[in-house]
Amino acid sequence: MIPPKPPSRPDRVSLWRYMQLFRQDILSAQPARLYRAWMAEFRTPFFRSYLMNQPELVKTVLKDRPDDFPKSDRVSEGLRPLLGNSVFLTNGDTWKRQRRIIDPAFEGGRLRQTFPAMWQASEAAAQRLPMGVVEIEEQTSHAAADVIFRTLFSIPIEDALASAVFHEFRAYQRSQPILNIAAFVPLPRWMPRLFRKDTRASAARIRALISQLVDRRAEEIEQGTAPDDLATKIMTTPDPETGQTFSADEMVDQVAIFFLAGHETSASALAWALYLLALYPDWQDKVAAEAQALESCDFAVMSKLPMTRDVFRETLRLYPPVPMMVREASCPEKFRDRDIKQGSQLVLSPWHLHRHERLWERPDEFDPGRWQTENGKSCGRDAYIPFSAGARVCTGAGFAIVEGPLLLARLLRDVTVSPIENRVPVPVAHLTVRAKDGIWLNLRKR
Repeated sequence: MIPPKPPSRPDRVSLWRYMQLFRQDILSAQPARLYRAWMAEFRTPFFRSYLMNQPELVKTVLKDRPDDFPKSDRVSEGLRPLLGNSVFLTNGDTWKRQRRIIDPAFEGGRLRQTFPAMWQASEAAAQRLPMGVVEIEEQTSHAAADVIFRTLFSIPIEDALASAVFHEFRAYQRSQPILNIAAFVPLPRWMPRLFRKDTRASAARIRALISQLVDRRAEEIEQGTAPDDLATKIMTTPDPETGQTFSADEMVDQVAIFFLAGHETSASALAWALYLLALYPDWQDKVAAEAQALESCDFAVMSKLPMTRDVFRETLRLYPPVPMMVREASCPEKFRDRDIKQGSQLVLSPWHLHRHERLWERPDEFDPGRWQTENGKSCGRDAYIPFSAGARVCTGAGFAIVEGPLLLARLLRDVTVSPIENRVPVPVAHLTVRAKDGIWLNLRKR
């Protein structure tokens, strides 16, 4: 049995057809040859883009010379209304300053401090879980959003402001793909960007709500009553080089990306993990057995969930929440005997790299056991980038690797999940890799 994979398009289509396909879904708009190619060139009348799968090239771009390959401004075309000038979109000195302020909040010891908030969110998610036929993405979105609000602002999702942000985000993520067509096929300035009308208005509403959260926390910091959570840490950490902290507007930008990155990606991964375990009940039973160790809120319990962690890693391999990333060549390059002009778009695709037929054994199969094999360990080092890699690796990667297995284990400790006949989810790329019509499962008490 092979888990669901999007169909590939025919090898050659017109630019107009490609744009139509891309608008519908990034993943099925690509040809099957990308699962075998080390590098592929996309020619358009306006520009050239290159998709890179060869591990050495990925390493050059992400790890060895990140300053030479900044994030493409074209990615920001679709996300700027929501994310402003957040760390996800910036480059150069602005990005470095933002990371100097943000990174201390996510250093090793802080993870242990935020664990009780994660634990409370996992307990709340387990209590909330309905039985019977359930659309599980809705449940995992709720759970992941609760983790973000508790760890960032020390409030549960039931808080009125938190609830309003969550519901507005649910609407937004269905209306906006993470990569605008311009990121893959750079368009001239005069060509319309095909935004849905509600996207910009929804982004404005989300930012207004986040502003209220930030203003409320700023007052608490001033009065000395602020809890010692991630928001307080970030808002009070000065840049070691300039001594300046984030302004209120800058903090709204950062909270928007923390919520997008921390909630969207975790919700996607957790939903697919539950679906995969519904397809493979033997693995589900192994996770449930490990989950019996979840008795009290103790960070040390995470060391008792090694199989659950491998299941989560395998889910991130098959369904990486962010399927593609775009960088730009800041100077002329030569890759695989091809001349890459300055300004060319370089597309790095975790989706294709994680399923590459020349790298992984049985790339489309679900096998958490692969992570203990030589092939799995080798590919884990060289061909596995669910959180990107190098200087721009996701700030919350360590956070996610604790949150995901904890939520997965807690939900399956007392519940079994099984697939529903004739309701096979089709992966599509919205803000993250989601299912076209949701992921439907049958839940019952274990």
